[in-house]
Amino acid sequence: MSDRLRAGRLAAGLTQVQAAQRLRVSQPYLSQLEKGERPVTAELARAAAALYRLPATALPMPESTPEDADPQRLARQLAGLGYPGFAHLRSLKANPAAVVVGSLLQKDLEVRLAEALPWVLLTYPDMDWSWLVRHAKLHDVQNRLGFLVALAKSVAAAQPQFRDALGPLSSVEEQLERARLAREDTLCRDSMPAAERRWLEERRSPLARHWNLLSGLTAEQLSYAA
Repeated sequence: MSDRLRAGRLAAGLTQVQAAQRLRVSQPYLSQLEKGERPVTAELARAAAALYRLPATALPMPESTPEDADPQRLARQLAGLGYPGFAHLRSLKANPAAVVVGSLLQKDLEVRLAEALPWVLLTYPDMDWSWLVRHAKLHDVQNRLGFLVALAKSVAAAQPQFRDALGPLSSVEEQLERARLAREDTLCRDSMPAAERRWLEERRSPLARHWNLLSGLTAEQLSYAA
């Protein structure tokens, strides 16, 4: 983050004195932050990201990821990332990797939110993938992430505007393949009725079957895949 602070300030055409004044810190303190001599707090990182107009990938990660996040808050975070489906909502800035993990930890995630997640993976190919994979494994949701990565990869291969994401997605897919869990799961739908579970066991896509997920989501259903 310290490197991005300095690069962002220079790109914004601000001196350390000017930036420090706007961030409400002292110039010597800002200098220490840019040199990595002091930790950058989450509050200051958000303020700097707004001042320097840094990308969402520069925003700090949460200290803990909520497993019962408010769906409206997740929708607003997706709006803050630029997802067209929630453009009508008041946006809330958040790091894309944190939004993905926070969504995957939900017991019952709305379909419209789940459909937005491959778009996040496609739109932010420079996100902190190592953090994303590590936290997915930590919470045993690597199959959910692997399925979404594979969906996003199929879209990237077919849509030129997402081609930059193909390399990172392929690399992450290989990592998650090695960590694939044998137990069956859903795409954040713990309350799925037994009848629907039985139906999906027979009719889910080969991709969902590979990742041991009971999900009917396919790339063809994604509005941005057309």
